[in-house]
Amino acid sequence: MLSFQPKLVTKDLLSGLPERSRRVLTDRFGLAGKGERRTLDAIGQEYGITRERIRQIENHSVSAVRDSDAYAALTMHLDNLKGAVAALGTFLSEETVLEELGKNDADRNHIVFLLTVGHHFDDRREDNDFKARWHVDEQLAEQIETALSSLYESIEPNKLTAEEEFLELFEKHLKQAGVKNRSKEVLPRWLLISKRIGRNPLGEWGRQDSPHVRIKNTRDFAYLTLKRHGSPMHFIEVAKSIEKLFGRKTHPATTHNELIKDGRFVLVGRGLYALKEWGYEPGVVRDVIAGILEREGPLTRDEIIERVKRERYVKDATIAVNLQNAMFARLPEGTYILKK
Repeated sequence: MLSFQPKLVTKDLLSGLPERSRRVLTDRFGLAGKGERRTLDAIGQEYGITRERIRQIENHSVSAVRDSDAYAALTMHLDNLKGAVAALGTFLSEETVLEELGKNDADRNHIVFLLTVGHHFDDRREDNDFKARWHVDEQLAEQIETALSSLYESIEPNKLTAEEEFLELFEKHLKQAGVKNRSKEVLPRWLLISKRIGRNPLGEWGRQDSPHVRIKNTRDFAYLTLKRHGSPMHFIEVAKSIEKLFGRKTHPATTHNELIKDGRFVLVGRGLYALKEWGYEPGVVRDVIAGILEREGPLTRDEIIERVKRERYVKDATIAVNLQNAMFARLPEGTYILKK
């Protein structure tokens, strides 16, 4: 996408600076060697001056580059960089710019330097809501941030949404903020600007702080696995599916232990787990019977068996045995009730 080599343009831009100014910029942006970026303190200690003085030298040197003959001669390349940023979406997180335009780490440091010295580009520093980002259109940047904030507020805390549907929702918020008719390719890049919105390994979007998006452990992988499957699974199959879907090796016994401890899962049969959000109630068979009778009132043995089997994978005889529990009473007409 870039028609020039960032490293060569940087070299030309730095060539007219005094030695110390050139070294400070080279160290601050990681423009030499392995691309290591040095702190103000580290550079200040080397020169025996304060970090604030190094900051002043850095700022003065950037201004000197902008005012130089070399900068004027290389404007075409900065225009090309501006065109590349505009083509990607005009307002982008720094990591997106570098991922899309940088061929390697060294290139990426030079691109950051060119964004910094280029008069086309404005940056916004990382904050609680957004990542470090760059834009070439102030008004559009404001509109996108407004849309991202309103989108976040509209998302239920633990809801997951498929990407296509989520992009449609984002488009509505963009239109409300004054942004219209943008390509579908640009929208995911804008979403990546937000620190509060995220996408899980299955491509579903939601709030970044949701355990369904920020995957931390086996339980979270198991939740996504069951949700993708759509029906109860044996814990051994859950473990196998986690490895198949996510490339994460998980021992079945470990998976079983994690499922037992998490309220999102319900044991519905011998080693079979379902998601509570599907309507399954936690507890053993007698607890399920008690819940059914409390909700529906007196029921026959066959009615109870039919309803329990909607929630548990157990034999009829197992349900019948549980009906003999002291929690339940059989009425003369043959129906069962929950004792008070």
